[in-house]
Amino acid sequence: MSLDGFVAGTNISPQLPMGENGMRLHDWIFARKTDADGRIIEELMKGCGAVIIGRHTYDVAIDGGWGGASPFPVPAIIISTTVPEKQVDGFRFIKGVADAVKMAKEIAAEKNIWVMGGANIAQQFIHAGLIDEMQINLAPILLGKGVKLFGDNCPFTDLEGIEIIETPAAVHIKYKVKRLNDT
Repeated sequence: MSLDGFVAGTNISPQLPMGENGMRLHDWIFARKTDADGRIIEELMKGCGAVIIGRHTYDVAIDGGWGGASPFPVPAIIISTTVPEKQVDGFRFIKGVADAVKMAKEIAAEKNIWVMGGANIAQQFIHAGLIDEMQINLAPILLGKGVKLFGDNCPFTDLEGIEIIETPAAVHIKYKVKRLNDT
């Protein structure tokens, strides 16, 4: 996410799956990746049993950013009202958040479920109270406009800091989502 709250730039397309200047948000994974950044990715992947993604993210990334193949080492569940014409191994398509969570829990067993995008899917999970932890990889850039992670109607959510790791290309912040009954 950019310092001004955007997870993608404007004009998202298969040619620009992260929008204008959006790939700069991922410098910590690619162009400026350090050993610490690598460990963060490794830990995420090692603890993950399934990934949940929105249909728009799949449509704009599958051929461009992902090169026609799944970038995930675990099954990815796409929330979609329809099954796309182009289906790629490693992806499963299902309608609705509740069904996606049920499928992801069956697949992941005791491992984590990673809800990774896009912003609309993340917002749906936040509104439904289905997020236990949040990891924000804060890039030191200002996009100025684009797609906001939390949007304008994000419900009040109390977060507790778990971990902060700073690298040259990002500040990685992990939060626990506090529930009303948490002490």
